[in-house]
Amino acid sequence: MMGKSTGFMQYRRDLPEDRSPLERIKDWNEFHKQFPEEKLKEQGARCMDCGIPFCHTGIRLPEKSPTASGCPINNLIPEWNDLVYRGLYKEAYDRLNKTNNFPEFTGRVCPAPCEGACVLSISEPSVTIKQIEVSIIDKAWEEGWVSTAPPTKRTGKNVSVVGSGPAGLSCAAQLNKVGHLVTVYERADRIGGLLMYGIPNMKLDKAIVQRRIDTMSKEGINFVVNTEVGKDISAKDLLRKSDALVLCGGATKPRDLPIEGRNLDGIHFGMEFLQANTKSFLDSNHEDGNYISAKSKNVVVIGGGDTGTDCVATSMRHGCKTITQFEILERPPDNRSIQNPWPQHPLIYKLDYGQEEASAKFGDDPRVYLINTARFVGNENNHVCELHTVQIEWTVGPDGKAFPKTIEGTEKVWSADLVLLAMGFLGPEATVIKQLNVTTDERSNAKACEDKYITNVPGVFAAGDIRRGQSLVVWAFREGRGAAREVDRYLMGSTNLP
Repeated sequence: MMGKSTGFMQYRRDLPEDRSPLERIKDWNEFHKQFPEEKLKEQGARCMDCGIPFCHTGIRLPEKSPTASGCPINNLIPEWNDLVYRGLYKEAYDRLNKTNNFPEFTGRVCPAPCEGACVLSISEPSVTIKQIEVSIIDKAWEEGWVSTAPPTKRTGKNVSVVGSGPAGLSCAAQLNKVGHLVTVYERADRIGGLLMYGIPNMKLDKAIVQRRIDTMSKEGINFVVNTEVGKDISAKDLLRKSDALVLCGGATKPRDLPIEGRNLDGIHFGMEFLQANTKSFLDSNHEDGNYISAKSKNVVVIGGGDTGTDCVATSMRHGCKTITQFEILERPPDNRSIQNPWPQHPLIYKLDYGQEEASAKFGDDPRVYLINTARFVGNENNHVCELHTVQIEWTVGPDGKAFPKTIEGTEKVWSADLVLLAMGFLGPEATVIKQLNVTTDERSNAKACEDKYITNVPGVFAAGDIRRGQSLVVWAFREGRGAAREVDRYLMGSTNLP
């Protein structure tokens, strides 16, 4: 029985206020504030003691559904909600730690599919699960409950992990926990992959990432930076020296826009823009100038997902002159549509943090919907200066598939000094996959069975975006943990890992 069985009727959903948009665009600090404990207790009390909680299920919905439902790593959400209500934070952390290696990351950057599946959200705003999660782990760090815990016994088995992003880190953490000797290879100069260089500092402070990596190093995990597997060391050589090899390189091949004028200067992939910005910020607080600056420029971001939002927010902090974001899809509805019922993640209109900042500065949401870029135009210096666009409508063809149809007479010209392409990713880079002769699926991903993670090559496993394609950070954590379980089973004949 939950401690406050009527809490969902007594308390409304509430969140701490963020720093104001016009204030926070002046720096690169995190913008979320913390709740006082009394407020957190109230929010924990809203958890309903529902008969069948869907929040932690992580179930896969029918193929036509736009998303899965609930927490992919099966966090024990009702349990730690109740413990927070009771003020038992240490016990809440213990429960959270059973399923999540890095709640300080998911609590900051996960879009919270758990909240979309909350039973309370059928009729009321959901429980503030994400806020409670990050509050638990932040308190755990403050109180010293997150301790260094190297394994008491080593198995003598060597496992190499390629890529230090979310999947690679969670895989390494689990394998190290059961005593395997784990080495993680990263081609960048810092460990963390997407967590370090793909997500801006104001969304996920890099000191928080580094703190966890330092803890993992003390627990015995070996991190190797500035080493690109497939180039600096061959994938086959690495396999020969390892008892198992886990590919966690992500889906880093960006979707391009091969239209007229694409070769002009001033057109960059969004991730190129974000990675260079964060590296320069960490190296020199931007004093080295080794980044693509949006200062005093008319910026156009093409793509409406998380990468696009991060490009908007980064451009705002550079001091862009104007910011516009193109989205080829239609504006989401204000409320769930009948095609998007509970317990799916709600696909509804919202101002994310970047759009909120642009709206505060320039007076309106920067997004333009149902728009397609037809060509880029350059000036005498071969630098982009204009985008020519058309409006589109989505039409269903004879094969039943939707396609964008141009609306005649909707041509428009936009000024642009900097164009950022943030239209998603096509799949993994092929070098390591080809060197190992790993079979790929129709989307060029490393082919490995769901929940087994082993490829066609004995001893080679694949997890995260390199296996499933571009997805959420929390799915990468699930895959990394699952791959570790199967590697342990492969090496030892059985496993106690979840």
